Amino acid sequence: MIEAHGLTRRYGPFTAVHDVSFTVADGEIVGMLGPNGAGKTTTLRMITGFLPPSAGRVTVAGHDLLSEPKKARRELGYLPENVALYGEMRVREYLGYRAQLEGMKRADARQAIENAVRRCLLEEVERQIIGTLSKGYRQRVGLAAAILHGPRVLVLDEPTVGLDPKQIIAIRELIRELGQERTLLLSTHILPEVEQLCHRVFIVDRGRLVAEGTPQELRDQAQGHAVLQVTLKDAPADAADVLGGVDGVAAVRAEPANGETRLALECRQGVDLREAVFRAAVAKGWTLLGLREEKASLEDVFVRLTAQDGAPAVPPEDALAAAAPEAKRDEDEDEDEDEDEDEDEPRKDDEGVTP
Repeated sequence: MIEAHGLTRRYGPFTAVHDVSFTVADGEIVGMLGPNGAGKTTTLRMITGFLPPSAGRVTVAGHDLLSEPKKARRELGYLPENVALYGEMRVREYLGYRAQLEGMKRADARQAIENAVRRCLLEEVERQIIGTLSKGYRQRVGLAAAILHGPRVLVLDEPTVGLDPKQIIAIRELIRELGQERTLLLSTHILPEVEQLCHRVFIVDRGRLVAEGTPQELRDQAQGHAVLQVTLKDAPADAADVLGGVDGVAAVRAEPANGETRLALECRQGVDLREAVFRAAVAKGWTLLGLREEKASLEDVFVRLTAQDGAPAVPPEDALAAAAPEAKRDEDEDEDEDEDEDEDEPRKDDEGVTP
């Protein structure tokens, strides 16, 4: 559904994204994970046509974004990190305006607005001025606008950034529901978000794609040999030697414990030792207090793959100063988005509505 081939984006001497290629299949929810400044937002802007690549190409639903921009963008819904809304408009009024921009017929637009308001749980605030809404509701308005024209692909940039825990839960549930009928590509640096929502993960660091796979595949790659933690009561001194002889054990190390015997068994690749260790303990008459597999977390994978040498992940000031004029335009656009976001803040604290 999305195909990126050799995407590169340069700002003068600085390369923000370098030769990134990937595909997102129909019906997938894929997360783009990386530290701040890794190039996630730049990549998403190139995919959605908001930023031209210095090299490479993008196809969306079979349409080349360069040669068939209207057809490609018709299949895209985009939620930027900073949702640019008109704070003086009411929610339904804004969605009607967006429907006009999409070229929708009046009858189709009316039905699409009803559907978007219902799907994004905006019924309570549909007549409310956007500038008085909480950030959680503004994110929902942004999502409603993104799905209004019925795109087959949704691209979401940091959809839960800056939200409180209850708002995060509500937005995640909405994303999960939308993912049942659309292809989703979302950018985030929040690891639980990836674990809960995504079928596959791309890890980006310093503008390069450094790993991809399901969360489980990435954990397995980082794990190497799995470790089985065994806790025994009143076990003899030779317990380590006995368990070290179990088929599939690569190594054994004893760990300090008070009144117990704790052993870490390193397993050979692809071997599950739990049943064999249990049977060995029963055969010896030992009391088995604990048997726990120790697996690498997605956090372990992320830390291992990103910024290992401490090099800066964002362009140095002198590189930006020497960059082409288009870099300045991109920075100005970011500032404009931030200003729009500030204008959308509630005028009074007690006017905000939370999901």
